[in-house]
Amino acid sequence: MIKKMTDEKRFRIIASIILAVLAFMVLMPIVLIVIASFTDEHILIAEGYSYLPGKLSLDAYYYMLKQGAMIARAYGVSIFVTVGGTCISVLLTTMLAYPMSRKNFRYRNQLSFFVFFTMLFNGGVVSSYIMWSNIFHIKNTIWALMLPNYVVTAFNVFLVRNYFTNSVPDSLIESAKIDGASELTIFRKIMLPLAVPTVATISLFTALCYWNDWTNGLYYITDSKFYGIQNLLIKIMNNIQFLKSSSNAAMLGTNAVELPGTAVRMALAVIGILPILIIYPFVQKYFIKGVVVGAVKG
Repeated sequence: MIKKMTDEKRFRIIASIILAVLAFMVLMPIVLIVIASFTDEHILIAEGYSYLPGKLSLDAYYYMLKQGAMIARAYGVSIFVTVGGTCISVLLTTMLAYPMSRKNFRYRNQLSFFVFFTMLFNGGVVSSYIMWSNIFHIKNTIWALMLPNYVVTAFNVFLVRNYFTNSVPDSLIESAKIDGASELTIFRKIMLPLAVPTVATISLFTALCYWNDWTNGLYYITDSKFYGIQNLLIKIMNNIQFLKSSSNAAMLGTNAVELPGTAVRMALAVIGILPILIIYPFVQKYFIKGVVVGAVKG
């Protein structure tokens, strides 16, 4: 018994050291990005990235502050798309996963195969663009940032289905049906409350996809008022590159090094990841349980 406890303690110490090293390796690039965003542009060009820069500067953030109105609007668009898209995605995903988890549903195998098939094959970018643009007419609308690509994903559907299958006993559903509960009532009052860990997990997955997405904006958005934060940051970066090019700088009478192009890249990265760093700790407690239980073969 004592030897067993000693072995367990030794394992915990080694595991903690390994995880601490991995966490340090993951954290340090983020710290470097933050430091680089506060580093003077000339130092970045001359000395490169450093954890101990020779000179600090707020020029990158001053430049971003001048774009404050556009950035605030883009943040609003991204937040709306992320929250709205995640809610729609979670609702549709759980509603699709529920019948797939019911053993008495006649077509559960056919439906599962149909969903699984989409993990292996898709119509491609061109056909998707033609469908969304010419049939659904979502171009230059807020729906263009919500519906394509992320609203329902097969991986999330199977994650929720497996959770329903392995974590909710059939006897609980049968007792609810005996009491007169409809399928909608069972789904709303039994399945969803019991699936909080997995719902939180797929919500995080989906929210990350929506927040980091820039391809939908690239394909379907030409009106700048619908730019999300990622597309706006790309636009700002392209504008800086245009101004810093030698021919255009000479034409505009602009000194290329005056624009903090390299530091702005880092500032843009900080602005992009900041909301995720704030939100993640609140859902992290559900993350491991949701993935582990939902990933069990069902």
